[in-house]
Amino acid sequence: MRTFRPTYPIKMQPKSLLPFCVLLIANTLCGQQGHGLFDRSTDIGDCKTPGFAQYNPENQTYRIGGAGTNMWFGSDEFHYLWTSLQGDFILRAEAHFEGTGVDPHRKLGWIVKNNLDPNSMHVNASVHGDGLTSLQYRKAVGADTEERISPAKGANVIQLERRGDTYIMSTAMYGEEFTSVELDGVVLDNEVYVGIYVCSHNPEVLETAVFRNVRIIQPAAPDFTPYRDYLGSNLEIMDVATGHRQILYRSAHSIQAPNWTTDDKALIYNSKGHLYRYDLSDHNIQPLNTGFATNNNNDHVLSFDGTLLGISHHDRETDGASALYYLPSSGDSLPRRVTKPGVGASYLHGWSPDNTKMIFTGNRKGVYNIYEVTVATGKEKKLTDERTLDDGSEYSPDGKYIFFNSMRAGDMDLWRMEADGKNPVRLTSDGYNDWFPHVSPDMKWIVFISFPKDIDPADHPFYKHCLLRIMPYEGGTPRVIGYLYGGQGSINVPSWSPDSKKIAFVTNTGL
Repeated sequence: MRTFRPTYPIKMQPKSLLPFCVLLIANTLCGQQGHGLFDRSTDIGDCKTPGFAQYNPENQTYRIGGAGTNMWFGSDEFHYLWTSLQGDFILRAEAHFEGTGVDPHRKLGWIVKNNLDPNSMHVNASVHGDGLTSLQYRKAVGADTEERISPAKGANVIQLERRGDTYIMSTAMYGEEFTSVELDGVVLDNEVYVGIYVCSHNPEVLETAVFRNVRIIQPAAPDFTPYRDYLGSNLEIMDVATGHRQILYRSAHSIQAPNWTTDDKALIYNSKGHLYRYDLSDHNIQPLNTGFATNNNNDHVLSFDGTLLGISHHDRETDGASALYYLPSSGDSLPRRVTKPGVGASYLHGWSPDNTKMIFTGNRKGVYNIYEVTVATGKEKKLTDERTLDDGSEYSPDGKYIFFNSMRAGDMDLWRMEADGKNPVRLTSDGYNDWFPHVSPDMKWIVFISFPKDIDPADHPFYKHCLLRIMPYEGGTPRVIGYLYGGQGSINVPSWSPDSKKIAFVTNTGL
């Protein structure tokens, strides 16, 4: 059964995570001088043609030029943009070579090394110019390099994850699902160098590559307790057509569920039960005045005209159960209650286009279904009647349909029904657990988050490898637009930009 709790309190990270955090934060501050997330760039080995690395802070991309004879046998030559980490991590980037290249064996990717020596032990997620994709590794200093070749040839999304002494390379062509290769038995130091690289496989040639959407992630500890132990957060926006992402704000707190205001000026997000406004022009952050309502879930929704903000606040009058309220989106008057005391927990998900009704997931007699409530009177109407969970409801901008997620067919899938609850139609059925369908203002697209296939369908947990996917408004085959580490709180609420070109969401890391 779904667990509904507010996004507070925030607990300190366990002591075992502090060295990673202190080290990586220090490195990030230094890296802002010109290397983004990284410390320095270095030619590894005796490269006859010097390499380079450039960071563009405007679009948060990296361009690397690298030469080098090879990355094979007992010694390597390449150009390396690196930082230092401890413990487990997830490294992810999207990358491509510039130009047709000279040697088909030129390569780029992520590499993890014990030190900066050319013969160091390492694990290397490598994509070659001819499409060969392999997890390469050196088990001992100066030993010959070995590899495990991925069955998927060619990739421009490269992820390398460390879990203890296990390394997992996951690769894809952008828009597709990952193919993974796993490696055990290479025991690197706890403290390692990690970074992105380019090797031309020709000492006289400098090959260049561009890396975007680069992320260095510290995952949650295996024994973390949900709703007690929280990771930090990245507030991100994405250009949906290109998939290019930008981190607007990094927080050590858990921040969740950004709305994009209808005037295109700000994002509204939740943290520790409070709401905050992030100004897109000057990047200023201010608390949004919600009066007594300071125990809010991440279920806050702007009306279609942007004048009203609906919230789900845990009220003492209902023994802490979530209830629906609304207030002006400017936050200049106290919230007004909509759902009545004693009816059960209520979790807001949508406004009707005329501002007269809200739709929400309600716990009534131990069952979660979708309800409509008239804002002026508090009168409720049940729209779904299933013993399994229905959730994530949202009106289409024309008010004709309600989109929602339901596990009535087994997995958590997306559905559409008419605004009165009739004629439900299943939209997804590919084994993923799909949550929170959000319709673009131009009614061309539905964006949603897909949780892994192996989770409880009734749960939308924190800190998982998830996909952001998109499908046509009329239905069709979904495609991937984002690979993220997150889940609960990432995209719970409508977050399209007014022009239907961008979305806002949250990703997580212990950083």
